[in-house]
Amino acid sequence: MKKEDILHLEKLMNYLGLYFLKKGSWEDITKTEWSYIVDELNELIVSSETANHIKNKVDILGSNYLYEHLIINKLKKYYQNENASISKPNLAKLSVIVRALGYSNYIDFINSNTEAFNFNDLRIDMNNAKQNTTLLDKLIGCWYSYNRNLPDTPLQAKEERIWRSAMEIYKSETSGEYFIERSGGDHHKYFGKVTAYSDYVFIIMNSNTFIRQRHFISRIKDINEKLKNPEYKLHELHFISTCISFNQEPIALFEIFQKADRKNFLPDSISFPIDSDEIPISIVKQLEDTEANRIDYK
Repeated sequence: MKKEDILHLEKLMNYLGLYFLKKGSWEDITKTEWSYIVDELNELIVSSETANHIKNKVDILGSNYLYEHLIINKLKKYYQNENASISKPNLAKLSVIVRALGYSNYIDFINSNTEAFNFNDLRIDMNNAKQNTTLLDKLIGCWYSYNRNLPDTPLQAKEERIWRSAMEIYKSETSGEYFIERSGGDHHKYFGKVTAYSDYVFIIMNSNTFIRQRHFISRIKDINEKLKNPEYKLHELHFISTCISFNQEPIALFEIFQKADRKNFLPDSISFPIDSDEIPISIVKQLEDTEANRIDYK
């Protein structure tokens, strides 16, 4: 294996560690944890192959494939001796793994993950305000986001489309901060920080392709009373978000976050026409009411 091949494989293993365990480096993951990742991957592989109507027997991974074959025999062997003779991993198996994660193939995965997120560039601290960590903990998990870009004259909208993006909110094991990662079209990867004060939720986001930030704000009425019930679960959040357009005009967007089942959750961005049967009726009604959702900046 060439050094470039090693770096690509390392990128995949780091991605798996972050995706399933929120650990940023393959070196921090134990053999037992790699077995857990294999189990999760196999579930995704079976779901992905079934969804694509593949009738052949699904080629799942062995329980020790990631740890013994890729970590021990590839990465660790290389870093112990850069001149060691190391065979290339099976490209077909690597492609099976990344297809289960929403990519077309292994090369598509490599080309889509060329930049690291710089969370340190995002600042949403508020002085003299105590974070509502109980609420933040309720936000952790996988979500779908439905959003609508509102035109300057809502009644003259020519196209009725909404967008559904897959995303995840999680707590950093190192800093204790709450992060969000969200998919986008054309390999855009959105990332951000989340915080909550009283009954307000704030998100600031950027992407690996844009030099602009998005700000989200949501208010959940009576949330502190609801949080007293340990069985309480958040399934839907409504946000007003803003960003600066390419002509420097502020844009108001109304977005709805809905909780997603992790087993059926894929980090892909999917768009649907507004009359699609896959869009909940409650969300369509919210999106169609452009006047109620509009923010007047002028």
